[in-house]
Amino acid sequence: MAVIVALLVVGFFFVYLPATTNHGESISVPKITDMQLSEAEEQLDAQNLRYFINDSTYKPDLKPNTILTQDPAPGSKVKEGRKIYISVNMKQPPMIKMPKLIDGSVLNAERVLKSYDLRKGKITYVPDLQQNAVLKQFINGKEVQPGEMVPKGAVVDLHVGDGLGNTEFEMPNVVNMPIDEASVLLVGQGLQIGNIIYVQDSDKTDGTVVRQRPVAQPGAKIRVGELVDLWVAGQERTVPTID
Repeated sequence: MAVIVALLVVGFFFVYLPATTNHGESISVPKITDMQLSEAEEQLDAQNLRYFINDSTYKPDLKPNTILTQDPAPGSKVKEGRKIYISVNMKQPPMIKMPKLIDGSVLNAERVLKSYDLRKGKITYVPDLQQNAVLKQFINGKEVQPGEMVPKGAVVDLHVGDGLGNTEFEMPNVVNMPIDEASVLLVGQGLQIGNIIYVQDSDKTDGTVVRQRPVAQPGAKIRVGELVDLWVAGQERTVPTID
């Protein structure tokens, strides 16, 4: 009887228990991040490990069901049957409120879009006096207003002012005018003075405009904010700044 009891004790502690608890055995956790869930599941099953999805998020640059994080980390030693906690990339993006980009600069729009996990798309410059100001915002060709629900990760296209506007009028003629008067006239009509080139012209009084570009010919139009180059008779001198 003593021998039988001894054999049972030895068998229980040194055979049965080690076999059922994997005593002294461990498994190195594989790296499953960046894998698809189905692929990772096969690899974990092959090593007698399990998984549990404890979080999910959305990253537009990754495929749905891509594993983003895992715990324990790759290389950790665990027992067979251990549960690996993972987070995965969602199939459908969550909906978020569209931020207000209108009236802000393009640079500010880029920062806001990034903070909302939205992506900057095509920038189209349109006639408007507000240079580099966002005028409208679009997703998939449809204009969206601030506060509308849009999918996270969506591409947002912008219409931005070109600083010129779309008001056209007849090109003023400043040839034969003194440069001071010509500058006042052009700036007063919303135009900008471009290059001023001084030339020798014995037939003209110094300081007189002898040529302009664009030329004021019949039917010639110009838009608010555009530049006008002037050629002036005489030596270069300082032209008063016109605000």
